[in-house]
Amino acid sequence: MNLSLEGLPCSMGGRGDVEEPNGHIFLKPQIDSSFPATVLLPKVMEGQCDGCGVCADICAYNAIAVVRKQVLIFPELCRGCGACSLFCPRKAIVEISQPVGTVEIGAAVGVAFVQGILSIGQIMTPAVIAAVKGAAGDQEIILLDCPPGTSCPVIEAVRDVEAVLLVTEPTPFGLHDLTLAVEMTRALKKPFCVVLNRFDLGDDKTIAYCREENIPIVLSIPDDRRIAEAYARGEALIKALPSYAPVFIDALERLLAWCETHVPKKQIPVPRNHGRTAKS
Repeated sequence: MNLSLEGLPCSMGGRGDVEEPNGHIFLKPQIDSSFPATVLLPKVMEGQCDGCGVCADICAYNAIAVVRKQVLIFPELCRGCGACSLFCPRKAIVEISQPVGTVEIGAAVGVAFVQGILSIGQIMTPAVIAAVKGAAGDQEIILLDCPPGTSCPVIEAVRDVEAVLLVTEPTPFGLHDLTLAVEMTRALKKPFCVVLNRFDLGDDKTIAYCREENIPIVLSIPDDRRIAEAYARGEALIKALPSYAPVFIDALERLLAWCETHVPKKQIPVPRNHGRTAKS
């Protein structure tokens, strides 16, 4: 089962928040190996190119311009979709492997651990997330921590998981972001439920929204200063505050019971090589 969530026992934990990875701070894994996450970027074979401009016309990201029959490529805009190479009538564009991040593999607290780190200055976040998912292998339960929001990196993280756990808080900003995340998750046809962080802060509008939309809340965490202090020290919550262990155990049991009725029974999918990501 592939679950998009964070902080629960699992067979494999994946860090999909590759722009700001922090799971290693709390899980303190032993990293055993690493490999580059790469994408395929275009390169023009000048001897074959006649400057026809098809590549510039087909590029949806304006990463290619043709000036006086000369092809100019802007790597910082390229998304590695491969359209320019595919549609070039003279086959004058080849694709070369370009590293955009690093994937680290290890173990922590009895589970496998995979972490993606986007290289400084790079914007190809989905490629690194795809590499993390590809490194997860075939595990019984995979927990993938996702980036915040509803942008392309989040879509890449959740598009082939089997269930999603949305984390929010009862504030106007939290409710606004939750409604967007709910729309995204429903558009992807993924079953989902909610964790309510700092549930005793703000107002009741988030709870009312979940009730109206028939969204189950599987865990409510109070606004406890001790939790923030443990977080600032880089300590796992149930180790710093063992009194919270029963709360999370109960939440896990309710989450698994929810999965039994909402997650389709099917064979565990083997992660595949996504999009235009190159193998290292």
